[in-house]
Amino acid sequence: MSVKRILTIAGMAVAGLVLLILAFTTWYTVDEGEQAVIITFGKADETITESGLKFKLPWPVQKVEKLSKETFSTTFGYDQDAEGNLISYDKETKMITGDEYIVLADLVVQWKITEPVKYLFNAEDPRELLHDATAASIRSIIGSSPIDDALTDGKAEIEAETRDLLSNLVEKYDIGISIQGIKLQDVELPNEEVRSAFTAVTDARETKSTKINQANKYENQKKNEAQGELDAILSRAQGDRTSRIEQAHGDVAVFDKLYEEYRNNQDITRQRLILETLEQVLPGAKIYIMNDNEGTVKYLPIQPPQQPAPPAAGEGNQEEGGAGDGQ
Repeated sequence: MSVKRILTIAGMAVAGLVLLILAFTTWYTVDEGEQAVIITFGKADETITESGLKFKLPWPVQKVEKLSKETFSTTFGYDQDAEGNLISYDKETKMITGDEYIVLADLVVQWKITEPVKYLFNAEDPRELLHDATAASIRSIIGSSPIDDALTDGKAEIEAETRDLLSNLVEKYDIGISIQGIKLQDVELPNEEVRSAFTAVTDARETKSTKINQANKYENQKKNEAQGELDAILSRAQGDRTSRIEQAHGDVAVFDKLYEEYRNNQDITRQRLILETLEQVLPGAKIYIMNDNEGTVKYLPIQPPQQPAPPAAGEGNQEEGGAGDGQ
């Protein structure tokens, strides 16, 4: 085979290889859950966020870096092996609370790539930077929180404060990601003895709170009862006041009427008043009004004299029988 023929075959092979390179490096596909960055001679040129078949200049002029648009989850304090078993990193999760207790806290950070160019070029390892920022944020928030908040009902507030602080740090680092959420997985004391002691303290505190609530309930009940009695007394007093006023008005009306009669006939009215007063002052007594002006005793009984008691049964028959014998 001649040299010329060999050169021709080699040229055709090179041309075919070039065509293959052009064919496979000119067209690319962006999936629905992806975003792409076009890099021209090592410099980010364009960001593609729409899915579909796309065209670019062949390699080595341009190349494509594809990144996911989905939400990522980064764990802090634990990890999973290939078999799905959890691996804890106690040294990483051990931190001190604001009241100087030691706790173990692990969490999950949810984040997304929002600026692909910054994610690719502003940090050598954005995930490692995010992990360090997460450690700094959770330690700062736990370090300013009391242990009760970390172990009981303050977790939601700690999550919110950690998210805000981590978002501010990531924004300062400018690595093209945004924090979607923080979820505390577990916050616990470092050993069983400490956990038992803290549980006992928590139970005592809950018992104290229960007793205080019961005492407040009893106090409110007694206050309500006393208020009810007070209202009843005031109501009765108001009723008595109204009754006394009405009675006084009635007495005034009677007095006015009596006075009018007294003005018309003073002597008769005076005598009648005296008699009525004596009846009220000396009830049930026999009273006689004496007048000795003419030397003759006259009397006026206030009450009718008592009638003699009727004879007992049989007394009349005995008298009649005795009379008959005498005859």
